[in-house]
Amino acid sequence: MVMAVSAGTRVSRAEEFERLRPLLFSLAYRLLGSVSEAEDAVQETWLRYDLSATRPASTRAFLSATVTRISIDVLRSARVRREEYVGPWFPEPLLTDPYQDPEHAAELADSLSTASLLLLERLSPLERAVFVLREVFAFGFPEIAAAVGRSESACRQLAVRARRHMRAGRPRFEADRREREELAARFFDALRHGDVDGLRDLLAADVRMVADSGGKAPRWSGGLFGADQVCHMLAVLLPPFAAVGGVMEPRQVNGDAGAVFRDRDGKVVNTWTLDVLDGRIQAIRTVTNPDKLAHLGPVADAWALLREAHRARLDAGFQDPPALSTPPEPAPEADQENRT
Repeated sequence: MVMAVSAGTRVSRAEEFERLRPLLFSLAYRLLGSVSEAEDAVQETWLRYDLSATRPASTRAFLSATVTRISIDVLRSARVRREEYVGPWFPEPLLTDPYQDPEHAAELADSLSTASLLLLERLSPLERAVFVLREVFAFGFPEIAAAVGRSESACRQLAVRARRHMRAGRPRFEADRREREELAARFFDALRHGDVDGLRDLLAADVRMVADSGGKAPRWSGGLFGADQVCHMLAVLLPPFAAVGGVMEPRQVNGDAGAVFRDRDGKVVNTWTLDVLDGRIQAIRTVTNPDKLAHLGPVADAWALLREAHRARLDAGFQDPPALSTPPEPAPEADQENRT
């Protein structure tokens, strides 16, 4: 029998949905690696739930299954877009995970890291969904099967394959959280004080620094590789950045040690995350694509900031930095407002 949805029921549904919203966003973000796409998936889930004529036996199971199916569809279409993406692709930075579960805190924290999200990119959409539902959120296989539209047996096989792929991509001796935080604190302290020798001591010999700009912000062509090259860049570019009012805010990004960089007006310039392995920083990943920073607040004009910092560098007699990608031609005045 189809039940009419009364006003009281609608209020109850809205309250119940809001209670589960953090879980739904957290799930969708791990499936998609995008804050904006995860928010859209959660909103679409609400619309489907609000318009359904009957109440599910388990609201949590129904909403989780719905947001999972929506995310799988988005993932399948996103694969083509990511193949055409300009330069390296990183997940949109997330400063705070709205969902907390003390019983699965370790799994939630680990799965949020940039490195883990990049490993998830290697999985098929179904493998990714099964892995996240099972290994991160501890859903049972009956619930997972209903969410992805496969048999329990097929889901178990998908889980085995996904775990195998994830294990193969992980470093053998990953630093624990306390070690990562202590090393990051030393790194940012050395960075703040311009201690080049201190920085070099914290970097792996084969450290790499790579930027996700999407072709819309400054980046180093091909990335920077090796402790000497990375140290040179940090020593050359950061003092002028500070000279024009730039601010570095060390903080967790995607649950890992990182930083948010802002201009003098507080607008976001980029985010950094640090990968720590064997007591050294193995990778520095920075997101400069303004489209991926918009959810963090107003975004700075990175090209204008780069030009201003370049003038400050010349005025102070600094060396030339590693080659930057060529900035685009200035847009017509009428188009500047829409340029990102």
